[in-house]
Amino acid sequence: MNGDVKEERNRLLRSFIVPLAFVAICWIVKGVEELFHLDFSFLGIKPLQADGIPGIFLFHFLHGSWSHLYANTLPIIVLGACLYYFYRPIATKIWLLLMFSTGLLTWCGARGGIHIGASALIYGLAFFLMVSGFIRGNRSLVIVSLLVVFLYGSLIWGIYPKYAIENNISWEGHLAGFIMGIALAIVYRKEGPQREKPDDDEDDDEDDEDPYWDVPEPPKEELTQPRYIKGLRR
Repeated sequence: MNGDVKEERNRLLRSFIVPLAFVAICWIVKGVEELFHLDFSFLGIKPLQADGIPGIFLFHFLHGSWSHLYANTLPIIVLGACLYYFYRPIATKIWLLLMFSTGLLTWCGARGGIHIGASALIYGLAFFLMVSGFIRGNRSLVIVSLLVVFLYGSLIWGIYPKYAIENNISWEGHLAGFIMGIALAIVYRKEGPQREKPDDDEDDDEDDEDPYWDVPEPPKEELTQPRYIKGLRR
């Protein structure tokens, strides 16, 4: 039992490695900007411009202010840890695909200007976790989906252009995360954790394999040729 608890704890701790490393890079980048009075926003996404192509990957690590970074830090850690804890076999694949695809969609379809921030990745993680649990039919993952809906369901407002523009938010990046999170949940629904086997079926299987119930059939009567009784003839 102690070994199982230790392994579960180690698994939980490992699930935070990538999200914390990602957040650490974001904080280091912002710290360097503040310390040396720099502005790395030019490395963000500039839609349909050649010099904005590097931003497809880099824009996730750039933030316009400390408050912007604060707002993105906790969701990245929570959602990223959920991804790596519950979907470990495909977690890195999903994480990288979300980073690239949300950046590419934003570069292809966003309005003019420079787009920065990790919120596109947050939307991708949130909607992957929301949808994936339901379509897999796994009870534990459904609970995770419901928890994410409860904590981050209000993210849906961030894809409405009027609300986003009024708050100086890249709704195109949010929409890209929304689309790709759902798309990847569907495409990779057969990979990673799957539907749990019903307990009733397991009990039936165990009963079938229990030697106690293997009662041998009574032997069939041997079929013999008719015998003549001594002293009697026909």
